[in-house]
Amino acid sequence: MTGAVPGPAGPAVVVRLGVLLAGDVPAGPDVTAGPDVPDVPGEPPPADLASRLTAELGAAYPGLSWEVEVVREELGEAEEDESLDLLEYTRDRMLDEGWDLAVGLCGEPLRQGKHTLTRQVSPAHSSAVVSLELAGTSPRQAVVAAVAGILGLDPDDAQPPAAHLRGAVHAARQLATDVEERGGENEVTYGWRVATSNLRLLLATIRANRPWTLAASLSRSLSAALATGALTLITTDLWLLSAEYNGLQMALVAVVAIVSVTVALVVGAKLWEKPRRRGEREQSMVFNLATVVSVVIGVSVLHVALFLAALAGSLLLVDPEVFGSVTGEPAQFTEYLKLAWFVGGLATIGSALGAGLEEGDDVRAAIFTRGSS
Repeated sequence: MTGAVPGPAGPAVVVRLGVLLAGDVPAGPDVTAGPDVPDVPGEPPPADLASRLTAELGAAYPGLSWEVEVVREELGEAEEDESLDLLEYTRDRMLDEGWDLAVGLCGEPLRQGKHTLTRQVSPAHSSAVVSLELAGTSPRQAVVAAVAGILGLDPDDAQPPAAHLRGAVHAARQLATDVEERGGENEVTYGWRVATSNLRLLLATIRANRPWTLAASLSRSLSAALATGALTLITTDLWLLSAEYNGLQMALVAVVAIVSVTVALVVGAKLWEKPRRRGEREQSMVFNLATVVSVVIGVSVLHVALFLAALAGSLLLVDPEVFGSVTGEPAQFTEYLKLAWFVGGLATIGSALGAGLEEGDDVRAAIFTRGSS
């Protein structure tokens, strides 16, 4: 988090960027690189890399002033640690150093499960890691592309639309601007002030997370939901309940379903971040707000999908005469809608069991990151 410096057109927001160079990343002729790191003709040493990045990012994002710090250190064992581990290490260093964004560069390919990735970008973490071996670019180009991804731009788009660029500039400004601390303020009030002060950033982060794809990425939760839906659809006792429930009761079932799965995912995958020191409080709050909203949206999309699947199943499989004889209600379309709404809610609750079985890394990867192979 930073303040502002004077500029020709008024104060410019200073954005602090940290770049971590792993030991196997060529950085040009520099004594800190170590004797085993080959020199690359035309590539600047870390000091020159920082100055070139400062100038290039300043030109790319008008109205922002960049402070770039390039640090040579190991990100972990790239051959053993998965890309999310390296990403979380990069974020930890960002918080330790007080940077606003951080990019880690390694020479080895990134691995996440069975996948080999060129980069892993997380707007929610304000961080990214890049494999230079697979990216096929210089460290400078890799950092510029990663920063674009963190700020919500397409890293492969050399000329982003003006509206997208303005959104990226707003996101960077909010990352670099502190919310005033007030003594004795509770977390709810502070969270509200952080949310309203960082609204553009939160919306951009949530959009970049693409939470609507969450359900498709979590196979255990989806399997548990579909199995629960199939069982409840053919249980005649539940037909009776759906016929008796009113709209308010149905809405309550939906809310309970969405909240239960959200809690299961957040708690089970340890998605809630606690600040280790007061200076990290705002970044952690932004991260947690974006996380919870992303999960709620993802689970809500799952709930709607299960409702539609239950509606199709009820229309195809539930005989109108049998339904009428069981419930005492005529098998009209509104009754099928109520049944599908009820079954969809129960199926969503059933997905909470599958959420508890999901690997934490799978959940974090589905919510936070956008890897490219």
